[in-house]
Amino acid sequence: METYPSESAGFLGKKDKQFSNPVGYTIAQGLEGLFDALAREEEFAPDTLIPVLDDIMRIRALQGLPPSQELAFLFHLKKILRDTIEGSEVEDPEGMQVLDSRIDMLALLSFDRYMQCREKIYELKANEAKNMTYRLLQKAKLVSEIKEQ
Repeated sequence: METYPSESAGFLGKKDKQFSNPVGYTIAQGLEGLFDALAREEEFAPDTLIPVLDDIMRIRALQGLPPSQELAFLFHLKKILRDTIEGSEVEDPEGMQVLDSRIDMLALLSFDRYMQCREKIYELKANEAKNMTYRLLQKAKLVSEIKEQ
């Protein structure tokens, strides 16, 4: 939530209300899924993360910040997990290396998904501009349909 302005972070932090705060709820659910995937001891399957990442990246792509800011939260995961694990009985340097590589893979997958979402947004905007221009030209009678004979 630190990546959002303070007034937004407070609202988005109220993640228990799916209908009154769908963005906060979706982000919370997505992060929960990411933590579950990162914590699994079995083989890390990046393709299983795509559905989890999809909702988060769709939201982040709409916000219009640079990709570095939109994806920074993923790299904060390393520090959050280190702070949580450090000094506990489960501290394991090899395990931390595995976790770091999983987060790096997660960041790469997230960037791909984020860019796909941004491309779709620009495609929709371009199509809307074309359609609007065409309708304006039609209203001005500067364009007409070609009738087939």
